[in-house]
Amino acid sequence: MLQHIRPAIAMIAGMTILTGLAYPLAMTGIAQTIFPYQANGSLIEKDGKVVGSALIGQNFTGANYFHPRPSATTDTDPNDATKTIAAPYKADNSGASNLGPTSKALVDRITADTTALAAENPGTPVPMDMVTTSASGLDPDISPDAALFQVPRVAKARNLPEDQVRRMVQDHVVHRLAGLIGEPHVNVLELNLALDAAGRR
Repeated sequence: MLQHIRPAIAMIAGMTILTGLAYPLAMTGIAQTIFPYQANGSLIEKDGKVVGSALIGQNFTGANYFHPRPSATTDTDPNDATKTIAAPYKADNSGASNLGPTSKALVDRITADTTALAAENPGTPVPMDMVTTSASGLDPDISPDAALFQVPRVAKARNLPEDQVRRMVQDHVVHRLAGLIGEPHVNVLELNLALDAAGRR
């Protein structure tokens, strides 16, 4: 019996060391050497302080900032632990709403958001990602159309020329990798930090 148990134990110990210790340490070392920014969370700093990550959205709501797409993340209701409340961009509770296209709650929310946005920028079609959530609820990016849609509001709130704000958006568009992979997008946090650096708020 021992002749069968001994090799099994040795195999478990060896594979634990190999896959549970050696491999993770090797991958961490390689990542820290080749991609230190990404390996450490793609953190964004302002004045020496971490203000967020390029990978996780933030819930900007002021008229003088570009807004992200809606987020469906939730948190426990502090008044009733059996219920949840909306907690946009709550990074420790990633997830979608799971509401289907026939859901009245979803239709009502999108209709209300679309109406509000249409009033904000009359005559301009509301980009789809301004009223729909991402699968994670944490998407840090919006489409160039969604960013450009918000230019008049942001320019007015900051007392800046629309052309200047529009150029800032265009400067922050990240294009497809190698012209093939992904979709053009704008990181909301990075764009808003650039706005703050430009001056008037």
